[in-house]
Amino acid sequence: MAVENLIIIGSGPAGMAAAIYAGRANLSPLVLTGTMVGGQPSITNEIENFPGFPDGITGAELVERVHRQAQRFGARMEYDEAAEVNFQVHPFWIKTYSAEYKAKAVIVASGASPRKLGVPGEIELIGHGVSYCGTCDGFFFRGKEIVVVGGGDSALEEALFLTRFATRVRIIHRRDQLRASYILQERARQNEKIEFIWNSVVTEIHGPHEVTAVTLKNVVTGETSMLPTEGVFIFIGHIPNSQIFRGQLDMDENGYIVTDKRTRTNIPGVFAAGEVADPIFRQNVTSAGEGARAAIEAVRWLAELEARADSYGVETAGA
Repeated sequence: MAVENLIIIGSGPAGMAAAIYAGRANLSPLVLTGTMVGGQPSITNEIENFPGFPDGITGAELVERVHRQAQRFGARMEYDEAAEVNFQVHPFWIKTYSAEYKAKAVIVASGASPRKLGVPGEIELIGHGVSYCGTCDGFFFRGKEIVVVGGGDSALEEALFLTRFATRVRIIHRRDQLRASYILQERARQNEKIEFIWNSVVTEIHGPHEVTAVTLKNVVTGETSMLPTEGVFIFIGHIPNSQIFRGQLDMDENGYIVTDKRTRTNIPGVFAAGEVADPIFRQNVTSAGEGARAAIEAVRWLAELEARADSYGVETAGA
């Protein structure tokens, strides 16, 4: 089995920025794209806050461009998903659903997935009124009435942001008290565009081609009702795609991979970038920046590894 210089797990902004930088360093990185090729941008209708595109760009086109750019510098795409890893040996071992690989260095850029409601109509209407990112998609709801599902900081922050565009934002929360910080609660209550619907959950999102309404259920009375709306923004948390790294990489209580300021994990030679290690910003541009940093660190680490091998006549994986 050939040993790769660098394997990048994930093909979103972090993974592809890492691939571009590693490719330019002549590492010929192998990218395991995962099942959602391009990450979350691939399901975003249009992106207007990524530098260099003053008129905006569709998520699909951005993904295609960065993949083409990475391949131009020698990155290789394997349209497969990492299913199992072993970082306790070196070279590191990675198993996908169709092959096995060894690598001297690894960048984990597997991203995070928005926590979904799991109700009828949700998946079918993603990109057609259902969104998990207000800063990404809010502009497209100018002059419309929308709902925000959630009661934490993210939900209120995004709801406040969405009032820049929507004529009315209804926050649907399953309890009668918010979990968000006091300051955010006060700002939301003082905003004349925001209304609250308490003790309620969304049980269905209606289309069929664009969002037209949601069905609500009052969790106290059990009553159901139909609420017309043109958009559903869901902010009930994110789930980092870190499950296969449990027990090998240090994580916080929510499953985000812990790194230092240089994207290094607790395993020398394994780096993490993007939303799998970022519970705070979760933006395309910040993920891309972290991916570049991780690649630069990987290049340096590999150079040190080679120098040690030359000194001792054998390849070692020491810190």
